[in-house]
Amino acid sequence: MAAGKGLEEVVAAQTAISDIDGKLGKLWYAGYSIDDLAKNSTFEEVTFLLHHGRLPTRDELDELTEQMVNDRQAAAFLSHIMPTLAEQTSPMSMLRTSVSAASAYDPDGWDQGPEANYRKALRLIALMPTLIASYDRHRKGQAIVEPNPTLPHAANFLYMLTGEEPSQEFADAFDTMFILYADHTMNASTFTARVVASTLSDMHSAVTAALSALKGPLHGGANELAMRMLEDIGEVGRARQYVQDLFARKEKIMGFGHRVYRHVDDPRTTILRPVSQALAESVGEPQWYEIAREVEAVAFEERGLRPNVDFYAGSVLHYLGLPEDLFTPMFASSRSAG
Repeated sequence: MAAGKGLEEVVAAQTAISDIDGKLGKLWYAGYSIDDLAKNSTFEEVTFLLHHGRLPTRDELDELTEQMVNDRQAAAFLSHIMPTLAEQTSPMSMLRTSVSAASAYDPDGWDQGPEANYRKALRLIALMPTLIASYDRHRKGQAIVEPNPTLPHAANFLYMLTGEEPSQEFADAFDTMFILYADHTMNASTFTARVVASTLSDMHSAVTAALSALKGPLHGGANELAMRMLEDIGEVGRARQYVQDLFARKEKIMGFGHRVYRHVDDPRTTILRPVSQALAESVGEPQWYEIAREVEAVAFEERGLRPNVDFYAGSVLHYLGLPEDLFTPMFASSRSAG
């Protein structure tokens, strides 16, 4: 059988970390349905699952949580260069550079053993929200908010961004976002990381390369562009003509289509759609959800296109208060677990 476009139908690697059934629209992490994980687990539990292939015991979860909390603080060198990065670079460029620089201060140094690499991985997962929040507050001229050790991973991220402890609804919604973005088999950034790791390069090099792949709008940037599209449309009554004009110009609708979920809904979209609706009501800005629903209806009616995870992620992250250019760094922060 001839291979499909690109690497389609080409076996690049085998993994038990996550699995997809594109025909049924199903996604599993280590055998657990994404629906069950999004409903019943936390990002910390999912992080353990992706690294160990099973959910943690209470003691194991407490140990992992404690380690991640302890590793949230950035090294003094990273804090020192952050004002320059905030002034001179984009958020994803900052994250790429900072992750690379963090290798110089990792306590495990050049130890490439499995246990050392596991500790390095958890440190990077814990550190990325601190870097992103610090960057955002520096560029806004705001005081840096130190990590709150009493808050879970996602809630602490929002706290460091805003300086206010988030509501339970916001914390839960952001935690769900982290879970949904945590892994998705052999995507571009994961493939990039595995190529680098296959040369026996170090953890920080592999993650830095993955971030470079994730920076592109065809991979990690779609959620940002999807939200900008909703803002460009502005009101529900303009959605149909806007989408039809895109089709007439043969342009892409960002956040639509998927190489795997071709004829069924992306299961992550099914989870995020009601999250966006609930946040729209809480925030009192229903227009973005309503415009998204209309765009979804027209795209399916006209071309049979279905939204992927990035489409509703855009409005969810907007409702949570993230600046649009931090949407992709948030994606990167989550995907670092996988």
